[in-house]
Amino acid sequence: MDNSIKDKITYITGGAKGLGRAMVKLFCSNGADVTFCDIDVDESRKLCNELSSYKCNFHEVDASDAKALEKSINKVIEEKGNIEVIVNNVGVSLFNSILETSVDEFDKVLDINLRPVFITARTLAIHRESNPRLNTYGRIINISSTRYLMSEPNSESYAASKGAIISLTHALALSLSKYKITVNSISPGWIETGNYDLLNSQDHSQHPSGRVGKPEDIARTCLFLCQPDNDFINGQNIVVDGGMTKKMIYH
Repeated sequence: MDNSIKDKITYITGGAKGLGRAMVKLFCSNGADVTFCDIDVDESRKLCNELSSYKCNFHEVDASDAKALEKSINKVIEEKGNIEVIVNNVGVSLFNSILETSVDEFDKVLDINLRPVFITARTLAIHRESNPRLNTYGRIINISSTRYLMSEPNSESYAASKGAIISLTHALALSLSKYKITVNSISPGWIETGNYDLLNSQDHSQHPSGRVGKPEDIARTCLFLCQPDNDFINGQNIVVDGGMTKKMIYH
């Protein structure tokens, strides 16, 4: 079987920087037909210019705006006839005292981190329901976090959103199976999106793998899940953290 993602119509949320940027670059370099959305227009244009020799398109979208996100996805479907891969990567964090976090602030984190997972899946399902001939391949990958199973103080909204992503992932895997769409989540640990060279030896050595993670580690995991042969991986959460959540730590 061909295990390539060449020409696979791919939609990535939050693709301008960090993990999303690495995903866009890796998928483009492997021949995918990529559209990504983001609110950072300048960084998005820079990325598209960098990848001008590949199939790379950008939509300016606030992922917390359900109508705008649906419109963006439907535009890709209208122009290309389908979406085969969705990576729900967009996310924000709020680390603030529970005494100072408003309900609106809590909801805003869920609106950005969690709701797009449902919105993108629902929009694709509606399209596939009315076009059964397309139901031969599909991948949805949702980016969670190891904070779904471990926390630190003042991380309630972020932890709640990431835990909910994992529950929503296995529910969607069952609901979308009739469309031949697999749905999995990835939970990154410490992935350094800033200056990797500024990390110290202790940062790296505390990880059983001997180093802090890079955005490319998560991008490669996404690419692995998208390979056509890997359709038996479904409804799962894959932890990519250098072994840290398996390390017993007492002080």
